[in-house]
Amino acid sequence: MFTLRDASRVLYRRALRPLLFRFDPERVHDVFIAAGAELGRHAATRHVLSGVFDYHGPDVSRVVDGLRYRTPLLLAAGFDYNGQLTQVLPSLGLGGAELGSVTARPCGGNPRPRLTRLPRSRSILVNKGLRNQGVDALITRLSRLGPGRPGFVTGISIARTNDARAASLEAGIADYLYSFVRLSDANVGDYYTLNISCPNAFGGERFTEPRTLEPLLAAVAGARSAKPVYVKLPINLPWDQLSALLAVIDRHRLDGVVIGNLNKQYDALLHREEAPLGYCGGLSGQPCAELSTRLIARTRQAYGSRFTILGTGGIMSPAGALDKLAAGADLLQLITGLIFEGPSLPSCICDAIARQRELVGREPGRAPAGRLPVPAAS
Repeated sequence: MFTLRDASRVLYRRALRPLLFRFDPERVHDVFIAAGAELGRHAATRHVLSGVFDYHGPDVSRVVDGLRYRTPLLLAAGFDYNGQLTQVLPSLGLGGAELGSVTARPCGGNPRPRLTRLPRSRSILVNKGLRNQGVDALITRLSRLGPGRPGFVTGISIARTNDARAASLEAGIADYLYSFVRLSDANVGDYYTLNISCPNAFGGERFTEPRTLEPLLAAVAGARSAKPVYVKLPINLPWDQLSALLAVIDRHRLDGVVIGNLNKQYDALLHREEAPLGYCGGLSGQPCAELSTRLIARTRQAYGSRFTILGTGGIMSPAGALDKLAAGADLLQLITGLIFEGPSLPSCICDAIARQRELVGREPGRAPAGRLPVPAAS
């Protein structure tokens, strides 16, 4: 049966996406944020959006680290960095959103252009530089909105402020800690993610080595939040280096990891000529898909159920989502797939999860012990 959701998919692919792709991507993003915030303010518009885009099938909810997600799909950090869409996102089949990344002080971001579409490679070149209004503004906004929809989880990604003041090791730790403590004391957010792997900030990825990650996690562990705490990892490190970071995270008893961040290797593009010769931002979307899925599988194989794994990177279709769940992800995050496929993608993924669960008698990604489906490792 041809549904309203099917019609919206066709309309988006054939008419709306070609039109949107004619305009500057950051301007389109800002328009969507403003429109989404306005639509989310009104029960009537939320109801209409839910009727078209929300998931209405069999139960696919999951409880992870004590939090109930009505669906296992979240909006990844990097889209709603100022927490303006939490009222509308539950109408789009999502079970949560990771807001931010937020920083201790407001950031204007890197010079424009900060976003460049690479349409043939199904990717976006991202060089935003942690543009956001700062943690205090986020706390004020979310506190004013109050409790959200049951089953919709709000995570907050915390990053180091993108300026010279936070560039040293000691200043960077203090910067993370300020945001972490402010959020925890205000009881804002259901979980926190330490984004140590943003490739586009002043001073680079300072905390992606064990010797620098150790004091950061020691400081965070000492701050003692009752909320789950995760670490967002890079995906371009070789396994032995990533494994060393996992050992530090394990030692400090953090709850899990987000795998992973943007791909910095432009040769991963299907069409290399779409990107500049020199590095000027990380790749989202399809170039992240295989690499992140492989690292999810290796992490699950190495650590069993020790870590919660939030899988992100290149989820452009229901099949791509099922691949990450089969590799061992507990939850999924996406952005670029929504941009290329439209707002019906989350409910389509939920349909696929429900169908597979009916076929195999369990949810994708919940493999019996000792039978983890691991893709070939490089």
